Amino acid sequence: MNKFVLNPAGVREMLKSAELEGVCMSYAQSAAAKAGTNYTVEPRHYPERSGAAVVPANAEGHFDNLRNNTLLKVIGG
Repeated sequence: MNKFVLNPAGVREMLKSAELEGVCMSYAQSAAAKAGTNYTVEPRHYPERSGAAVVPANAEGHFDNLRNNTLLKVIGG
């Protein structure tokens, strides 16, 4: 049985990279487009990683998500 060891510094660098942030933004923009015009994408930057989030752009989107679980349905949950 072969074993491998992850390089923690390399994984950390990958999680913070602009390339991975671009991939996350791409998936988030796709989800926001499916959810409708009341949703937008925000980049997220944490100490350990980068990412993106789909959030309601206005009150109408907020209440739509509360009533219909729109974002959960869009991502396939």
